[in-house]
Amino acid sequence: MNKILLLGAGFSRNWGGWLANEAFEYLLGCNEVVNSPRLRKLLWQHQPAGGFEDALAELQEECRLDPSAPTADLIQLQTAVGRMFEDMNRGYKHIEKFEFQQSLSFMVRTFLIQFDAIFSLNQDLLLERHYMNANVMLGSSGRWQGAHLPGMKLDSAPIDPMEPRILGTWKPTGSAAISDRGQQPIYKLHGSSNWRDPLNSNLMIIGGDKARQIGAHPILVEYAQVFDHQLAQPDARLVIIGYGFRDHHINKAIAAAVYASGLTFFVVSPDGSDMAHIFRSPVHPGAALTTLGYDLSDVFAQGLTGASRRWLQETFGSDHIEHAKVMRFLQ
Repeated sequence: MNKILLLGAGFSRNWGGWLANEAFEYLLGCNEVVNSPRLRKLLWQHQPAGGFEDALAELQEECRLDPSAPTADLIQLQTAVGRMFEDMNRGYKHIEKFEFQQSLSFMVRTFLIQFDAIFSLNQDLLLERHYMNANVMLGSSGRWQGAHLPGMKLDSAPIDPMEPRILGTWKPTGSAAISDRGQQPIYKLHGSSNWRDPLNSNLMIIGGDKARQIGAHPILVEYAQVFDHQLAQPDARLVIIGYGFRDHHINKAIAAAVYASGLTFFVVSPDGSDMAHIFRSPVHPGAALTTLGYDLSDVFAQGLTGASRRWLQETFGSDHIEHAKVMRFLQ
């Protein structure tokens, strides 16, 4: 069995990370937005649907279509988003207990080490600080000696010498090929808040047309290819935690594997199987195959083999009933 994990913002939410609607409310208080009537109006305009990412997408598209268009608003909003990640990452430093209890069998780490590969859409540093930077491989029966970011290398250490080196700045090495099979691979499909490209610009995919943005970064193109390959394995099982199914390029990859290879998946989200209907709204009237290239409701009907609506604090805390249901999918 090829066990694959996909993480979204709802995963980090269990330790205080912000969801999209909370990010919107954070940005409203940033000076860049407070001092810009247009940015404030734009954020409110997109608040009912895609939130700050759709607002950012509109500014990105404006500049893409007209290179002479003013970029001040785009830069200001990007700056505010960057500060948001800085504040989240700073907050993770003060988490005293990553685990919700101390029984090895029910630890989050014990769950995470079971996966052949972890794919994350999150750009915060929760995993780096509390999973990759700890002796988390106890219980892996010697399979893993650690975890790593394929194709990435540490370019500079953190400014604070007391901080773990993994929280420093990272840059691509040129290839995402795995050289050490004893290291659990973690692929951040949309980059990270501490990643830089060869030109020293932020390597984070935020806003609209993510597939096009990914195409500009070879390391993320390779990550996407690895994701597709892993999903296509005939014995693949995918666990999805905290992903809202709003990124079409991710949905298409999952749909392709469900139809072509019989991929099965398990969803951990407060909405559970209701996520199948995420596009049945005035903004997205039906997930028609002709419009999106997939029908999410049909993908769920064919591939979903279970869901958990409970927070991880419950499942990996004292709720042994729910924990058994989640683990059954991997056994």
